[in-house]
Amino acid sequence: MEGKEGTERVHIFDTTLRDGEQSPGISLSVEEKVEIAQQLGRLKVDVIEAGFPITSEGDFESVSRIASEVRGPIITGLARVHEADIVRAWEAVQWSERPRIHTFVGTSDLHIEHQMRSNKEDIVKMAREAVGHAKSLSPDVEFSPMDATRTDIGFLSEVVAAAVEAGADVVNIADTVGYTTPVEFAAFLRDLKERVPELAERTLSVHCHDDLGLAVANSLAGVTAGARQIEVAVNGIGERAGNASLEEVVMALATREDFYGVEVGTETRQLSNTSRLISNVTGYDVPPNKAIVGRNAFAHESGIHQDGVLKDRRTFEIMKPEDIGLDSNNIFLGKHSGRHALSDALAELGYHLEGEPLKRAFERFKEIADHKKSVTAADLEAIAADEVGAFEGKYVLESFRVVAATGRQSRAAVTISHADHGTFEAEAEGDGPVDSVFRAVDAATGVKGRLTDFRIDAVTGGKDALGEVRVTVEFDGAEYSGRGLSQDVVDAAARAYVRAANVYATGKKLSADWAASTP
Repeated sequence: MEGKEGTERVHIFDTTLRDGEQSPGISLSVEEKVEIAQQLGRLKVDVIEAGFPITSEGDFESVSRIASEVRGPIITGLARVHEADIVRAWEAVQWSERPRIHTFVGTSDLHIEHQMRSNKEDIVKMAREAVGHAKSLSPDVEFSPMDATRTDIGFLSEVVAAAVEAGADVVNIADTVGYTTPVEFAAFLRDLKERVPELAERTLSVHCHDDLGLAVANSLAGVTAGARQIEVAVNGIGERAGNASLEEVVMALATREDFYGVEVGTETRQLSNTSRLISNVTGYDVPPNKAIVGRNAFAHESGIHQDGVLKDRRTFEIMKPEDIGLDSNNIFLGKHSGRHALSDALAELGYHLEGEPLKRAFERFKEIADHKKSVTAADLEAIAADEVGAFEGKYVLESFRVVAATGRQSRAAVTISHADHGTFEAEAEGDGPVDSVFRAVDAATGVKGRLTDFRIDAVTGGKDALGEVRVTVEFDGAEYSGRGLSQDVVDAAARAYVRAANVYATGKKLSADWAASTP
């Protein structure tokens, strides 16, 4: 695992499509997952964890398509230590030029007793047999002891030794609940390596959660202790407080190569595009003060800072905006640009649309261009993300109109189509035009939702800016996110609400059987 001139390489394992999708309210369509995986390929991550194939037909389909269509990274699917899980994972990833099966089992006393309902002897046996079975199918196998950082080091060593003996190529130490701290974690890993010397011939990996805000710090501590794979997610999304942030880990290693003495193969100029794609598709905003990709990451308010940066950027900046691809924002298209120009501009931003999605994007671009002097990169990204996220064969908002408005009360009419069930029309009253449209959508789809969050932002500056509405809607006790884009705020809100209804109606979510924590 050597890089340039003998420098060791740290592999970046991206779990945005598996652990990241488990964030509350996120449920991605197959097309969205494939588009994200293609972008991760352009980002040049080393491993893409494409999903958990046995959980649903949708997850199996998306992992299979990613395995067959995305070239470059290793494609892996997650599997419990059950034969059916492992076989299903292999059936999905086998189409990859570089397939991997990733299997896991709980090892802490809490997990063994309450989640696994087992005992230590059987856990060791399950780990050994699962890795052996996976290895009989796949040339590359990863094993994760779940909740490893709360596992007795003696027992963890026994489980890891069994997995290595059975053929595990990668051993991933999971801080599943974000419990450990950097100094403690580094010492823990060094102790494990001493107890299991065979690990020297395998890749040691770490997977850290952010419950104490230490996921990135713990991951980097892992590197100092010899870990050569780090499991991350774009924008740090994931279960509870999330995972280690891909962009933060990558830029820390790249910027401080002098300290860590390792290199990464990630194409850092794709970080900004990738972050925005994930934010647009999932509906999860990037905080303005987020390291690396937040909009304030390279902003300066202090006069002293501004003066210093004007004289030499290195006075107050340790990396350049172009290092993460921010210079790609200088794309402008006029109203007379053609479909080919739009396709090229989208490709430069990391979006590859063709066929019907490109046609729809072009129609929306022309509509927007009729009201603006020029369309910016931010506008194009918003349009493209909307089209990538379009649900084929599900609910489509064909039209809406505010029929009447008296005081605070409004009445709206909507037309909703569904490829399998035809067209539905409905009218409803509400407190204002947005509320009345939402109620009309409920009546047309027969899906009753409760709005829990509503946000509106301008995609760019100016009075002619596109409006982006993001909503969170509760259906049957669970929350789902939706996003809509239009120069008409009510139209954008309606699109966002319909999108949330689609996520609820068709989105894959782990059932109670699958809801247990994963690495």
